[in-house]
Amino acid sequence: MLVGLSVGADSTVGAAEETSPAESAAAESADAPAVEEAPADPASLVATLSKDADTLWTCLAAFLVFFMQAGFALVECGFTRAKNACNIIMKNLMDFAFGSLVFWFVGFGLMFGATSGWLFGTTNFMYDAYAAGGTDASADNFNWAFLIFQTVFCATSATIVSGAMAERTKFASYLVYTIAISLFVYPIFGSWAWGGLLDGGGWMEGMGFHDFAGSTVVHSIGGWAALAGAIVLGPRIGKYSKKGVTPIPGHNIPMAALGVFILWLGWFGFNPGSTTAIGTGSFAYISVTTNLAAAAGAVGGMLCSWILFKKPDPSFAMNGTLAGLVAITAGCDVISPIFSIVTGLIAGILVVFSCVLIDKVRIDDPVGAVSVHGVCGAWGTLATGLFMMDGGLFTGGGFGQIKVQLIGILAAFGWSFLLSMVIFLTVKYTIGLRVSAEEEIEGLDICEHGIYAYPPAIISAGSSPAGQPVAGGAMGSPVAEVS
Repeated sequence: MLVGLSVGADSTVGAAEETSPAESAAAESADAPAVEEAPADPASLVATLSKDADTLWTCLAAFLVFFMQAGFALVECGFTRAKNACNIIMKNLMDFAFGSLVFWFVGFGLMFGATSGWLFGTTNFMYDAYAAGGTDASADNFNWAFLIFQTVFCATSATIVSGAMAERTKFASYLVYTIAISLFVYPIFGSWAWGGLLDGGGWMEGMGFHDFAGSTVVHSIGGWAALAGAIVLGPRIGKYSKKGVTPIPGHNIPMAALGVFILWLGWFGFNPGSTTAIGTGSFAYISVTTNLAAAAGAVGGMLCSWILFKKPDPSFAMNGTLAGLVAITAGCDVISPIFSIVTGLIAGILVVFSCVLIDKVRIDDPVGAVSVHGVCGAWGTLATGLFMMDGGLFTGGGFGQIKVQLIGILAAFGWSFLLSMVIFLTVKYTIGLRVSAEEEIEGLDICEHGIYAYPPAIISAGSSPAGQPVAGGAMGSPVAEVS
């Protein structure tokens, strides 16, 4: 038995040791030392990481600029009457909703497509990175970020007009306008100043026009459209009489103040985000110049209202803040900190006088949109030619840059104001632009949307300006005093 077990064991071991040639080769391959992969090219790795960081920063900046829509909505709600609050919210919401759709559909191509000798882009309509990069959209990932960043810029320009046309515009008619500005008014001018992705620039950019983040391209285009809308609409009922200006105070100054702080925060995406880059961008420097101009604008608006009206008016201080932000947007990358303060301070003062003047000529702008965005956008664009560190008049550059900046300012006014006048007049004489007197008195919330923002008792108490305490500024009381 022991002998048999010994023989069986030996045969089992022998069977186990017998292997096929393929198995032997696999075993030898497993025993062989692994071949190390070639290390990635450090320069290629850095370039990939840098592009990913630029994409992330551009998206984050776009999200901050999107949040500015909430700021605009709150500022406009606070500076207008309670019976129109839902209407303000709807207009700001639809500005972004329709703006996003039509800018992707057509506007982005008009603004950033190849021009090939045209005055606007002719490619990149209905932009789709899958079509450009095959089945891998990530191959074109930065362009997706650029698209969303430019979309929120377009919506900002469109929503500026809402405040100037507040409390008396038909909602359906307003939608026609917001589609038009996002479809071609803003994008075509943008193509002149910022150029195409493929051909390197528009005709204004080729002249040397400098508008880094859009004092003119975004804000003045919206501001001059707002001026056209306010003129075609006419003033609110009871705003002007033979005795002068009748104050129509806003219903919630704290709400407006919250909106201003949100806009101030959003501007840190608006201006620094326009670098669209981390490694080569100067977004930290631009953040400083942006903040200094805003602070100086707030001080300028407060001091000017204090001197003129004997009280430091909070609404003028708030609009002064926005004026400083708008003004520095053009030159935030090329103006020194000290001159950014000068730019913002002058803007804060300028917005007060502009609001007074616009009221004197009986153009009703409930929130001061024309003054903040149109006038101070033009000032900021001119200030770039005065104060830019390389080529400005006050830095030894002569008048050359100022001439170029003035051409851009005039082109923006001519394009936006005249084209918007055509749009608003067309709407006025077709479907109608303004609500009836009865609807205006009752309030657009219930008449246009069938809903109240607040309990009806509160709205009734705040519907008449007579006998109410007046906060002034965008609501009109200091203007009434000086007139």
